[in-house]
Amino acid sequence: MNKSTDVKLGDARCDAQSFSDLLDNDTRDTPAILEESFSFRGLEDSDAAIYTSQKFVDLEFEKLWPKVWQLACRVEDIPNVGDTHVYEIGDWSFLVVRSEADTINAFYNSCLHRGRKLRTRDGNAKRFRCPFHGFTWEVDGQFHGAPCKWDFPQLEERDMSLPQVKVETWAGFVFINMDPDCQPLSDYLGVLPEHFNRWRLEECTKILHVKKRMACNWKVSAEAFMEAMHVEVTHPQIMSFSADINGRYDTFGEHVNRNITPMGVPSPLVKSPPSEQEIVDTLVTGSGRIVEGADQLKLKEGQTAREFMAAMSREAFSQQDGYDYSDATDSEMLDAYTYNLFPNMSPWGGFPPNITYRWLPDGRDPDSCFMEVMILKRVPKGEDIPKGCKMIELTDEQPWSSLPELDALGPIFDQDMANLPFVQEGLKSSHSKRVVLANYQESRIRHFHQTLLKYLSS
Repeated sequence: MNKSTDVKLGDARCDAQSFSDLLDNDTRDTPAILEESFSFRGLEDSDAAIYTSQKFVDLEFEKLWPKVWQLACRVEDIPNVGDTHVYEIGDWSFLVVRSEADTINAFYNSCLHRGRKLRTRDGNAKRFRCPFHGFTWEVDGQFHGAPCKWDFPQLEERDMSLPQVKVETWAGFVFINMDPDCQPLSDYLGVLPEHFNRWRLEECTKILHVKKRMACNWKVSAEAFMEAMHVEVTHPQIMSFSADINGRYDTFGEHVNRNITPMGVPSPLVKSPPSEQEIVDTLVTGSGRIVEGADQLKLKEGQTAREFMAAMSREAFSQQDGYDYSDATDSEMLDAYTYNLFPNMSPWGGFPPNITYRWLPDGRDPDSCFMEVMILKRVPKGEDIPKGCKMIELTDEQPWSSLPELDALGPIFDQDMANLPFVQEGLKSSHSKRVVLANYQESRIRHFHQTLLKYLSS
């Protein structure tokens, strides 16, 4: 490894084969969106209180959550007029509803009579009728009527429409923002529309959505997915085909950052690197199940595992959905493109079935949060996008691996989550009350903290 004394601050990198080296050897032309975009973020420690302090939680609910664009649902969750999704964060509850065929609105989920939630679960509504006294609204938020009108003369001249929040969509995701003066979503997203234009998540549908409570702060859970340097200790079983410490870390503006972890090449930390054929043999063996015909998957002389697996993926995906992947790079077919959209959403890029993470606080408890995993898959060409799947909520006792649909991801999530409650406990018992971050591999966490503190100090 390079020593920090040998280079300028911000220049230190793993001296093994880099992601840029892999792009140089890609079998396809590399798009500009894969160029490096790293900026040195400093060397300062972070304050452990951002994960443990009740005052910090309260500050987030005062200055962060009311000001940021938040992922609420997917458009395929509410495909029909009247379809409604209940989105909740902290003390807030919202009704995200398709009020017309091409219009989505979001309303505060509170009756204007005595405050009862109008709905407590997803579903289709002809109108929003309060289950307490019967005050009723149309799905576009217009007031329909109230019982005993004669007893509410003060309402005759009052606007009784349901209060709204801002709603915009991108790539099939529905976002809300409570700030009436917020910047447009297109500005907030920065480079994401340009980058994801190649991967077209709006052509996908949600085929799996899993939620689980975690015994840690939401930022502790989110940050576990902002770096790959934990792989050696936490996920040693993937090191033979997943490069960790020589991945790429990029930052874009205030709200977006990215890690690209190469697949189909071993970690530089593997003492006895496998052959290219052994990498393929490992990749096509998942969760103890051998892929049909795996013994026939033999590389040609001089062919790399990345070339071979990318070519296989192009053919397989094209047969599944009818799209042409001939121009897709080896990297886009194989590698883990983990983007973060501040503050709590992580959409993956690339062409395979995409993963999206979301983290939400558990009320105002600094020591608890929810993590959600969504799997998106491209809908076959020419077919209508079907309604998204229902969310599965695991109990506190259920491991991620108890859900067969997660396949090999389940055990990996369990390995990650086994650390996080003890991270939370350790932060609370820390003597220094500080968190030390790496210069490069944890630069996304620094970027995240710097943006967070900008909001909280505004």
